[in-house]
Amino acid sequence: MYAIVDIETTGGYAAHHRITEIAIYHHDGHNITDHYRSLINPGRTIPYFITGLTGINYEMVKEAPAFANIAKEVHGWLEGRVFVAHNAHFDYSFLKKEFEDVGISWNTRKLCTVRLARKIIPGLHSYGLGRLAESLGIKIHDRHRASGDAFATAKIFDQLLKRDNLGAIEKALKRNSGETILPPNLPKEEFEMLPAKAGVYYFLDAHGQVIYVGKAINIKKRIAGHFTGEAREWSRSNIRNEIHRITFELTGTELIALIFESQEIRRLWPKYNLAQKFKAEEWGVYDYEDRNGYLRFCVNTVSKGTQPLITFSSKGDAWNFWWEKVREFDLCPKLSGLQIAKGLCFSFQSGTCHGACQGIESVKKYNKRAQKAVDSFYEQGNSLAIIGRGRTTHENSLVLLESGNYLGFGFFDKQEKISDFESARNFVKAGKDNRTVQNLINSFLVNPRDAEVVLF
Repeated sequence: MYAIVDIETTGGYAAHHRITEIAIYHHDGHNITDHYRSLINPGRTIPYFITGLTGINYEMVKEAPAFANIAKEVHGWLEGRVFVAHNAHFDYSFLKKEFEDVGISWNTRKLCTVRLARKIIPGLHSYGLGRLAESLGIKIHDRHRASGDAFATAKIFDQLLKRDNLGAIEKALKRNSGETILPPNLPKEEFEMLPAKAGVYYFLDAHGQVIYVGKAINIKKRIAGHFTGEAREWSRSNIRNEIHRITFELTGTELIALIFESQEIRRLWPKYNLAQKFKAEEWGVYDYEDRNGYLRFCVNTVSKGTQPLITFSSKGDAWNFWWEKVREFDLCPKLSGLQIAKGLCFSFQSGTCHGACQGIESVKKYNKRAQKAVDSFYEQGNSLAIIGRGRTTHENSLVLLESGNYLGFGFFDKQEKISDFESARNFVKAGKDNRTVQNLINSFLVNPRDAEVVLF
């Protein structure tokens, strides 16, 4: 008996984001027998780029039940069934976190239709849901909505069940039936001593050489996730057999963990940090003048030779930052690259745009506000301190910028007072400023979670 699941969320990480929609299809191994669907109020705003992808906005979910109100009902639909999803770890991690938040213990065997399809139907160009469904002649109605994607996943699972001549599904269920298996050369005691705190961790080989550096909000939980074999980078390598020791450095906050991880990878150049050795994708806000003289903008990836006004480490951070500026300075979303519409933008119709998109507002008047928006980017170039959690309950952490340039991070006792920039400088160890660090800090400042930002 299977429960085939798809969810929509406010973002990509269960630790920071919430579910907005869920769909569950019961499957008896031969046919779909029942289904369940519900929108869910996430209790927070839905990022604009997520709405653009799924069509779900806050107006749609504000009257929907919170997950806590339907948790028992959802649990009943999942209980006693094998959990099946496309990229199963994503959906499973969100549901597990939501259940934990309301005090429900939930553990079950799970199957990933991506992993199964690679084994049962090898050689396809892509195993993404859309491409895989197309390859199997399955049409997806209501793409990027939970019900449509879950139904397509159920139809894919039908095909996998019929084509599984080598017993891949049975083998996958046996692998998922036990506890997490640690790497063969790693002492269990060393794993159990790992902290459930934010920091950077190192995997060492038999010769004490660092072969991988990672960061985590919860070191122990993150490393346990590696060892389940659900992360793609771990299934493609021999790293498990090479791990003999694990060491770590606590950082207090995720931001410092991100900064320190990037610096340590460049310092140590570990053999298994393949993705981080290449230039990470950046997103930036660009400006240009159209043929009518209006100052226009767009959010796009940063490519060689281009000069964005400001950069971020993700599309979502860049998009949300720019939306806030558009709203703050009453700019036209259409001229800002945030809406595609013929004629007047949607915001003019609601009264929040002054009509520059149809020449109703003059070039001079509009461009003056647009330039103020651009100038406000560089107000973030002030000297500032980001003060957050420390490594222990007795200290705070500190990230310091001088005139927009990263100086370093450090820690100080909670009894100490930071009264000015020079006193703050005494607590930080000098670090190297680069685009990666700038992107991480810009992205953090869009939504400074659990931290105090002090301007000097």
